[in-house]
Amino acid sequence: MIDTKRRNTALLVAGCFFMENLDGTIVSTAAPRMGAALGVAPAAIGLVVTAYLVTLAVLIPLSGWLTARFGARRVFLTAIAVFTLASLGCALSTGLGQLVAFRVLQGAGGAMMVPVGRLMVVSGAEKPDIPRLVAYVVWPALVAPVLAPLAGGLLTTYASWHWMFLVNLPLGALAFAIAWRLVDAGPDGGDATAAGRLDRWGVVLTSTGLGALTWAAHLLSGTSAAWTPVLVAGGCAVLLLAAAVRHLLRTAEPLIDLRMLRVTTFRASVSGGSLFWITVAAVPFLLPLLFQEVFGWSAVASGAVVLFVFVGNIAIKPATTVLLNRYGFRPLLIAATLGVGATTALCAVLTAATPLALVVALTVVSGAARSLGLTCYQVIAFADVPQERMRHANTLQSTAQQAAAGLGIAAATLALRAGGAVGDLLPGHATPATAYAVAFCLLALVCLGALAGALRLHPTAGDAVRRPAPIPSPAASGRTSA
Repeated sequence: MIDTKRRNTALLVAGCFFMENLDGTIVSTAAPRMGAALGVAPAAIGLVVTAYLVTLAVLIPLSGWLTARFGARRVFLTAIAVFTLASLGCALSTGLGQLVAFRVLQGAGGAMMVPVGRLMVVSGAEKPDIPRLVAYVVWPALVAPVLAPLAGGLLTTYASWHWMFLVNLPLGALAFAIAWRLVDAGPDGGDATAAGRLDRWGVVLTSTGLGALTWAAHLLSGTSAAWTPVLVAGGCAVLLLAAAVRHLLRTAEPLIDLRMLRVTTFRASVSGGSLFWITVAAVPFLLPLLFQEVFGWSAVASGAVVLFVFVGNIAIKPATTVLLNRYGFRPLLIAATLGVGATTALCAVLTAATPLALVVALTVVSGAARSLGLTCYQVIAFADVPQERMRHANTLQSTAQQAAAGLGIAAATLALRAGGAVGDLLPGHATPATAYAVAFCLLALVCLGALAGALRLHPTAGDAVRRPAPIPSPAASGRTSA
C-alpha cells in the first residue's frame, strides 16, 4: 500500500509536469497575436518555443548530479520558484528579446523540476508500488499537448497572450507551498562526496549535442525549411552526441551513465519508448491541421475533437495498474503499440464526410492506447534498476524522453513534407488530404519500430514491479472444489 505522503508527492510532481508540458506547446497557438503585439513576424515566435525546448534538452542531463550535490528538496523548491518567476517575466515582456530570455530561464526551472520530482517519487519506493506512482506522474505528459491548442486558442481569443504565462503564477505558488510542507530533506540532503566530481566534458558534449539536435528539429518543423541549415545542425548534433557517447562510456564518473542500458528492461524503455513517444507527440500536432486545412473546421472545433484523446487517457488510467498486474508488460506493450499504430494509420482514411462519432471514437481509442503504452514504458524503466542506481536511470530516461518529445513535431512536419512528395508519385490526382494520409502512414511505421522491441521482451520482463495475485488458501480451494 502506497503511503499518503509518497502519493501526494507524486500528485505534486504531476501538477508540475503539467505546467512544464503545457508551456512547451501552448505558445504555438498564439504566434500570430504574440507577433503582432511584439512587432515581429509570427514565424519569429517559433524562437520562443525553441528557446524553451533547447534549454530543457541542455539542462536535464545535469539534474541527477545537482540532486546528489545539493539535495532533492533544495533543487526541487528552487526549480519551482525559478519556473514561476520566469513565467511572470514572460508575461511582463515587452519585446521578443526579453521574452526569449525569460523562456530560457523558465526552461532551466522546468529542466530541474520534473526529473528531480520524479526521482523523489520512485527513489525508495517498493517495487510493486512503482506502477501506480508512475501512473500519477505520467498523465500530464499526455494531457498537456492535447489541451494546449484549445487552451491557447481560448486564452488568446478571449483574453491576451500574457495569460498563457500568468496562469502559472497561482499554480506555481501553490506547488511551492505544498512542496515546502510535503518534501523533506531525507537521507539524501546533498553531499559533495556522494555526488562526485562534475563531468565537465560530459556536460559540454551532451548539452551542446542535445541543443543542436533540438535546434535541427526546430528548423525541420518549419514547413518551408531550407535543407542546408538543417543538415548542418543535424550533422553537428550527430558528431557531438557520438563524441559524448564515447566519452560517457570511457569516464569513471559520467554525467549520464550509459551503462544503465545493459539492463534489458531499462533499454527497452529508452529505445522503444522513444519511438512510441515520437508518434504520440506527432499525431496531436497533425490532426488539428488536417481538420482545419483539409476539412475546413474552426480552430475551436478541431481542438474540441482532439480533446477526446484526453477522454481515452483518463478512461484507461484507473485500469492500468490492474492490467499490468494481471497480464504483465509484454502483452500490454504489444497491445498499446498496435493500438497507436492502427489508430494512426486509420487517420489516413478520414475525410470531411466521416461521421463525427467515428472520428471521436478513433481519438478515444488512440488516447487509451497512448496512456497505456507510455505508462508501461515509464514503469518498466525502473523495474530492474537497483535503488542505488535510480538517480542514474532517472537522468538517462528523462533525457531520452525530452529528446523524443522534441523530435515529435519535427517528425510530423517531415512526414507531411514527405507525404506531399510521395502523393505526387501516386496514381490519380493528388489532393491536400493525400499528403496527410501518407504522413499518418509513415508515423504508424515509426510506432511499429517500438512494436519490434516489445515483441523481443521476455514474457516475465518487469515482473519485479508487478504485485502478484493472492494465492488462495487450501481451505478456500477445498470449498471451491466442493
